[in-house]
Parts: sequence; structure tokens; C-alpha cells
Amino acid sequence: MATRADVEKGGVVRKEPGKVPSPLYPQHEGEREWVPWIVPVFFVANITVFVITMYANNCPAHTTPRDGKCVARFLGRFSFQPLRQNPLLGPSSATLTKMGALVWEKVVHHHQGWRLLSSMWLHAGVLHLVANMLCLLFIGMRLEQQFGYVRIGAIYVLSGLGGAVLSSLFIRNHISVGASGALFGLLGAMLSELLTNWTIYTNKAAAVATLLFVAAVNLVLGILPHVNNFAHIGGFLAGFLLGFVVLMRPHLGWMERYSLPAGAPCTARKYLAYQWTLLAVALLLLVVGFAVGMAMVFRGANANDSCHWCHYLSCVPTAIWNCTN
Repeated sequence: MATRADVEKGGVVRKEPGKVPSPLYPQHEGEREWVPWIVPVFFVANITVFVITMYANNCPAHTTPRDGKCVARFLGRFSFQPLRQNPLLGPSSATLTKMGALVWEKVVHHHQGWRLLSSMWLHAGVLHLVANMLCLLFIGMRLEQQFGYVRIGAIYVLSGLGGAVLSSLFIRNHISVGASGALFGLLGAMLSELLTNWTIYTNKAAAVATLLFVAAVNLVLGILPHVNNFAHIGGFLAGFLLGFVVLMRPHLGWMERYSLPAGAPCTARKYLAYQWTLLAVALLLLVVGFAVGMAMVFRGANANDSCHWCHYLSCVPTAIWNCTN
């Protein structure tokens, strides 16, 4: 820290050595800054899958006049389903199911467990796709710059899987698609990264409050009809736990070794005891959670039988809408 004398003499006030103002700011000295490529690959993959899905959908060939008119017919077979079938400007439910949407019956009774992974690459429409891809670029690019493609890629995929598992336990009568679970996982990982690397950041309370506010707003929006909030919750929980496991960084004392005089010994440990404790607890919860969740899914368990109010986490009926359909 700069002393009072430094300021009075006109010196520049220095930040605390080793600390950064808030999460997702430039690396500490000695840390590698990665060139993002896995997030752009995910971005392109999601768009490519949507284009392929629209090609397979072929609205003009599969929609009768009784169903309504395809939207943007000038796009030919890439035109969208009638708005009363899909207001998000996208394919039909039948096409999404054929392409790998999450359908409880097919996962459990037809042994198509691959749908737990394939569903995160599908989107219900252009509006759905654009919203998710903007979030992916906004959150994912900076995280990959800091932590690399292996860790961020693992969080994305495993969080998407976690969202699909929780969805399968609670939702039986609707299909589910989208990268929302994976994106909520990145958001959850940002929060746990801040908590486990607490010593290296300033403005901690403001950063935590901001992340919690963003997560809360998005989860509240998830209680609207036609939004699968269980994917959001499952992805967020998986990402939150994964952040403790794979995003742990050396604490402040270790990082300050770069500011020590040449030849001066550094006795600080690289990681603190509380970081290892959080890692161990989070890893245990992850393994147990995925093992139990997957076992319940393939056994055909209905989590609503054990939690009679949990369906309100995904949709709350009002005078304007109901949650039946």
C-alpha cells in the first residue's frame, strides 16, 4: 500500500500488491492468459446445429394449411413454424425430438441416455438461440481467458448435463432443449470462484451481490411458463460446485512472492486450508449428486412424488397463464 508520505510527495497511489478489483479482471503476475477457442467452438456448434435442425424441419413440406402459414417462407425449407406452434421462430417439437431433445420417456424407456447431452446443443428458436449465445460470449470468453479451455469446457458440458438430469427428474410431459443449464453453470462457477479465491480480490461484497442479483433475476424469470427452470437450477448448482474444484487459484500471500526482493524466501503456502476444504466438500457433493441423480433418472423415479411443491420452481400459475400445458 502507498503510504501517506507517498501521496503527499506526489507519488502514484498503488493498489494492494497481488489484488485485482473484482473477478474477471486481468491475470496476476506470473499467471498465464489463455487465448479463447473452446467458447467460440461452442458458439459455432450451437449455430450449426440450429441450421441443421431447421433444414431437417422443412416447414413448407411438413405443415398443412390447417396448421397455419410458415414464417419467413422466402427462406424455403429453412422457414419457421407457424407462430401459434412456435413463437420463438424455430422448428416443430417433432423435429426437436428427432434431433435429440430431452424427452423423459425416451431417456428412461427407450434407453436414449445420450439425450441428456444432445439436448444442450439444440434451441427452440432464433430468439432462444440469440439470447443464449450472447450470454455464452459475454460470460464464457473472459472465463476461458483466465482459466483455459479444459476447465471452462468441462464446466459448460457438466453443468449442461446437471441441468438435464434435474429436468428429467421433475419434467415428464414436455420436451426440453437449450444451453441454459450450461450457461447457468458458468454463472455459478463465477460465484464459487470468487468465494474460493476470496483473498485475491477487493470489492468482494459488491461482486458477490452483483452475481447473486443476476442469478436471482434469471431464476425468477424461470418461473414463467414454457421455461425449464429445473435446467437452470441444476446447471447452476453443478457449475457452483465445479468452480470450487477446478477454479481454485493461489492465495494472495503466494502471489505476492513476485513483489519480494530478489533472493528473498517465500514461506507462504500456495493454497489455503479453506480452499482445500471447499474443494473436497464440493467434489464429494458432485460425485454423489451425479451418481444418485443419474441412478434415479434411469430407474424412472419421479422427484415430484418426494417434493410436492417443487413444480412451482419452474412455473407458478397466475390469472394470466396456467402451467398445465
